[in-house]
Amino acid sequence: MTTYVTAQITIHDREKYAQYEEGFMEVFSRYDGKMLAVDEAPKVWEGQWSYTRTVLIEFPSAQAAEAWYGSAEYQQLATHRWAASAANIALLEGVVPPT
Repeated sequence: MTTYVTAQITIHDREKYAQYEEGFMEVFSRYDGKMLAVDEAPKVWEGQWSYTRTVLIEFPSAQAAEAWYGSAEYQQLATHRWAASAANIALLEGVVPPT
C-alpha cells in the first residue's frame, strides 16, 4: 500500500542543512521514493505553522520507506540535518480506495 512520509522542519543552520540537501536525492532515489511537495511558505488555513520547510514524499510501501529511512546511507546523511534543524517526521499509511 502506498505510504507517505511528512516532515515539518525548522532549519537553524542553512549552510549545514545544504550538506544534507546535496546528498539527499542520490540516496532517496535508490528506494523508489517520489518527492511530492517541498514548501517553505505553505498557505496556512488554520493554526500556527512555524516551520521553515515542509516536505511530503511517497513510497510504494511502508517497507520501502523504512528501508530508506533506516539505511546506513540515509542515517549518515541525516547527521547533517540533525545538526542543522529540528524536525517532526511521520509515516502515514495511504488509504485503500473503495472497490
